[in-house]
Amino acid sequence: MSTQIEDTEILEKFQNEKTRNEAFNLLLKKYQQKIYWHVRRMVIDHDDADDLVQEIFVKVWKNLLGFRNDAQLYTWMYRIATNECITFLNRKKLKNNISFDDVAYELSESLTESAYFDGDKAQRKLQQAILTLPEKQRLVFNLKYFDEMKYEEMSEVLGTSVGALKSSFHLAVKKIEAYLLAED
Repeated sequence: MSTQIEDTEILEKFQNEKTRNEAFNLLLKKYQQKIYWHVRRMVIDHDDADDLVQEIFVKVWKNLLGFRNDAQLYTWMYRIATNECITFLNRKKLKNNISFDDVAYELSESLTESAYFDGDKAQRKLQQAILTLPEKQRLVFNLKYFDEMKYEEMSEVLGTSVGALKSSFHLAVKKIEAYLLAED
């Protein structure tokens, strides 16, 4: 039975130059998969998600010594990951000179063609429904539904009030329901 290492222990080990690499490996082991799936749900494509996760953990490595402990470690990392995803999607929009709706359509198409996505028809429909949401609602829905993040934690990650997050999630659920009902 393996016990999950506490963030405080990881941070203590990271402060010491001799145990810094060990600490970072522990951090990767604890959070890499969670961060990957958070990123993957935003950008859909496996290769893009993989690249972004590497960039995110490089940023975490570079900034971890300055981590002030005024937030939980994983919410701090989710904020970095979220910002990287938004930056990536915005670059994609600018590079291709297309709207967010077009990016969502492109992501939806890559979802059906992806060798890495082996979900059944219902999962694919849910993912396509999620892609119809505005960027902020999609992010809030993913954090709440898939990552099971509490509104207070989401508020730390996104810098948005709990009330606004609850409203965004509620609207997202209604839009997803409408999409799924219309598709039947």
